[in-house]
Amino acid sequence: MTVTVRLARPEEFVAIGEISVAAYERDGQLVGSGYAEHLADVAGRAEVGEVYVAVDEGGELLGSVTFTLPGTALAELSGPGEAEFRMLAVAPAAWGRGVGSLLAQACIARAQELDATAVMICTRSFATVAQTIYEKLGFVRVPDRDWMPAPGISLLALRLDLR
Repeated sequence: MTVTVRLARPEEFVAIGEISVAAYERDGQLVGSGYAEHLADVAGRAEVGEVYVAVDEGGELLGSVTFTLPGTALAELSGPGEAEFRMLAVAPAAWGRGVGSLLAQACIARAQELDATAVMICTRSFATVAQTIYEKLGFVRVPDRDWMPAPGISLLALRLDLR
């Protein structure tokens, strides 16, 4: 299977939102969070960040991720000189095919293009598959940047040094 990662097109925003919500829901990440509406607002994400999609050779959307820089409305963890990606979601039917890793790698490449010193990501404490993907890419935990966006929702901070 050939997968290409590219910038999302506006006509894909609704489908990207649906995939994002489905992936987070299937992974148990929406329980008690009220996050589905935020995930579905792909047009809003695209206004303040860069939304990338992974597509197969037939053009089917397999997943997406949002790349952002510090100081933007979507930035949660990144500081000066760092980049960040958020809302990485892979369509449940495409799980286990390396799509998440490709999307993360695209964000790392984008950060390098912009001469960022590091890339940040946060993940739910129970999202062990995501944590494994990030660790394989060289991300390391930064416990002093862990945080809780809402009661009962614990996010772990991970960082990839690009220097």
